[in-house]
Amino acid sequence: MFSEERREEILKLLEQTGRVQVKDLAEQFNVSIDSIRRDLSIMEEKGLLKRTHGGAIPARLIRLFPGPSDQRYNHGDDYGNAIAKRAASFIKAGQTVFMGGASIHYIMLKYLPEDVQFTVVTNSLRIADVLRTMDNVECYLIGGRVKKSGNMSDAFTNEMIKQFNFDLAFLTGGALNEKGLSTATPEVAIGARVIHKQARKNICLMGHWGFGTTNFVHILPADAFNLIITDEETAEEHIEAVRGYGGIVEVASL
Repeated sequence: MFSEERREEILKLLEQTGRVQVKDLAEQFNVSIDSIRRDLSIMEEKGLLKRTHGGAIPARLIRLFPGPSDQRYNHGDDYGNAIAKRAASFIKAGQTVFMGGASIHYIMLKYLPEDVQFTVVTNSLRIADVLRTMDNVECYLIGGRVKKSGNMSDAFTNEMIKQFNFDLAFLTGGALNEKGLSTATPEVAIGARVIHKQARKNICLMGHWGFGTTNFVHILPADAFNLIITDEETAEEHIEAVRGYGGIVEVASL
């Protein structure tokens, strides 16, 4: 197979799967990893795709993500995508959903249902900016002092959140262990508690990178969530520790 033909096949795979990995492509086409990397670099220069760590995503997804200077909001790895996809599957027609401005929420945008109408309340300028382009989503943006991240989490924000009732809230933090969910800053922790109180169902999203660890400020105990979604890389001992304290944990498959 000539290199141009291989690149055409890579484009087809991207449209079918939404992402490709360099090592998988090298095995599939029986060429070196360096050859695949050259292919992806050439295709990126032509605007056909966006290079990512270890692979690529279609050019049509680039609009969802900020430029390379802001690495917090990106396409996510396989584990983050597994969690985000499973989380989005819980959204039903007519629901009012809270989504924050963490990186896992940004990944969720790719997986939000497109065939049902629902409402999203968010405290993130970045999340709202994408949601406003979706015809089936009614979006409400919570106000407050805007941080450099584009999120709002001050006292004014919390007072506005209290005006809403959520069918479903997707919460996260920097760490989760048997003691519960925790984060780096007090204002974020307080805001998460307010959101939790206003929601009929709360789902915690926590990848293996934060599972089994603790952070500066405690947010909520593990059993305060209706469900905790993690990924396949999370150590079983950490999962069992959380379950031992009443946490309901589901492992999202890749």
